[in-house]
Amino acid sequence: MDLKQITNEHLIVLDCELEHKLDVIRLLVDRLYEEGKISDKEQFWKDVMAREALSETGISDGVAIPHGKSDAVKEASFAFARLKKPAQDWESMEEDNQVTLVFLLAIPTAEAGSTHLDVLAALMTRTQDEEFLNMLRSAKTPAEIYNNLNMQKEPSKPDDNKVYTHTIVAVTACPAGIAHTYMAADALEKAGEEMGVKVYVEKQGANGVEGRQTPEHLRDADAAIFAVDVAVKESERFAHLPTYKTRVAAPIKDAQGVIRAALELAKTSAKGEYKGETAPAAGGKGSFLSDVKSAVLTGISYIIPIIVAGGMINAFAVLIAQGFGLQDFAATEGTWMYYFKQMGSGMLGTIMIPVLAAYMAYSLGDKTALAPGFAAGIAANLIGGGFLCGMLGGLVAGYSVRGLRKVIPAKGTLAGFVSFWVYPVLSTIMVGIAIFLVLGKPVAAINTALINMLGSMSGSNGALLGAILGIMVSFDLGGPVNKAAYTFCVGAMAEGILMPYAAFASVKMVSGFAVTAATKLFGGLFTKEEKEAGNSTWLLVLAGITEGAIPFMMADPLRVIPSLCIGSAVTGAIIGSCGIGLDVPGAGIFSMFLLKDGLGILPNALIWFFAAVAGAAVSTLLLVILRKAKLAKAHH
Repeated sequence: MDLKQITNEHLIVLDCELEHKLDVIRLLVDRLYEEGKISDKEQFWKDVMAREALSETGISDGVAIPHGKSDAVKEASFAFARLKKPAQDWESMEEDNQVTLVFLLAIPTAEAGSTHLDVLAALMTRTQDEEFLNMLRSAKTPAEIYNNLNMQKEPSKPDDNKVYTHTIVAVTACPAGIAHTYMAADALEKAGEEMGVKVYVEKQGANGVEGRQTPEHLRDADAAIFAVDVAVKESERFAHLPTYKTRVAAPIKDAQGVIRAALELAKTSAKGEYKGETAPAAGGKGSFLSDVKSAVLTGISYIIPIIVAGGMINAFAVLIAQGFGLQDFAATEGTWMYYFKQMGSGMLGTIMIPVLAAYMAYSLGDKTALAPGFAAGIAANLIGGGFLCGMLGGLVAGYSVRGLRKVIPAKGTLAGFVSFWVYPVLSTIMVGIAIFLVLGKPVAAINTALINMLGSMSGSNGALLGAILGIMVSFDLGGPVNKAAYTFCVGAMAEGILMPYAAFASVKMVSGFAVTAATKLFGGLFTKEEKEAGNSTWLLVLAGITEGAIPFMMADPLRVIPSLCIGSAVTGAIIGSCGIGLDVPGAGIFSMFLLKDGLGILPNALIWFFAAVAGAAVSTLLLVILRKAKLAKAHH
């Protein structure tokens, strides 16, 4: 691709003295706007920040490639900045990457799957050339860089006589489906050539599946590599191969190490017989802990919509009944309001745990594991095992399917029968035996003990639990730690322990209130972008959405995270000490009208809301103090 066609000398900035990622990106956004490449720089800025929130855009060798697909872009283009000093806060795939060379891509939304990928591919190819990088670092004028943008090494001619010692099939995929997907693929292919290993890479990216593995590749391969941060599409095609699983960033950092690990796995794991694409997925081989973590997060991601929908249906039914005096009507079997309440309650009480268990099993054993996974959730409900038993049952179901594939491979004319009858039936029986005869009663006893312990927590003990939950909620604003707190609270609520979710719901407002208060009351301490974030975070948290504060947190995590966590601990402690409960998840600000236990309807509502305000006040004070200290240090 001719890079000179999509930029100009005015879009090239040399020896920039800015030292922070957001400032550099803002500078390049302004340049693109001044050159008429974008129509609305604020909208484009938001789209770039949305992409930044997905994953790191720092690469290696001092290079970063932030990019934004936006309706505000008039024509595909890019701006470039060379920094005098490395950016201090640019998240990169290589831990020690000191970013000094920044390309900001501006792509029209309509060209996201074509021009975007072409530009990225061209930049990635060039920035892997040391001669090109030296030119960027040493150029005296923007014109010198512009005139040399298309410099490339002559591609080496393929050696038809080269003998490869092994063959590997690989899949690369990242959440955005663009940069990392293609960079990892390129790194694996190049490393394979250097090692004498033929690597065929299938890229599952924004353009769909590219370079799909052929039956010949799958048949002849010695091993498979899944370098992915998302689920692999049609992973059952690789079920016969020893499969090494890793993150998409791993090949970019050390592709040869990834290939060696896959070949080592091939030495210790037997390759199965390839029978077209009828074999079910084996789920690949990762570490036990990483598999369990992935399974839990997958299960949670599938039950969140169920919890939110069921909770809101219940909330509206309760509010309507209370507001119009329809309590008796709602309690009368056969009425429409009764059925709505039953539907909401059923989503929370009947199907939530089976769905959690089923999709945990799916994460480990793919579609074949869904049947035993649902059975595990149903069994957990039957014995009163709760969340703990459901999650354990999901793991048993997934690993049962994996084990059956090893013991009874799906081969020959009976492959279909084995896949669609033997695996689901035998694994479901195994799950039933595990839960009803072995694990169920002990786990149910543990669950009951935890319920009793939580139910007895009040006063200082309740305050401690609320404070811990508060810290977890605001530590990563929707990340794994937040999700762990969410799972605990929902599980406790399902067992009739209502205080944890009341604390969770109140704490969710702290981050948004604090960011808005800090940026509105002390605007001179914050950047324009941070103040823009503060305009909406308060409104988002009223709907239960904490993610609006993530860009604010990303800009200064070492100061923002402790500030938010301390204020959130205050809020959680207040709710916990007052014993306020909530049994309707996902209701946002409407939760204040649905609170239970505690001190009564009106006191509960006031305490629940103003606990969030008090926590936000503490966080705001800390944000301001730490920001002033930061600015004073920078000044000196």
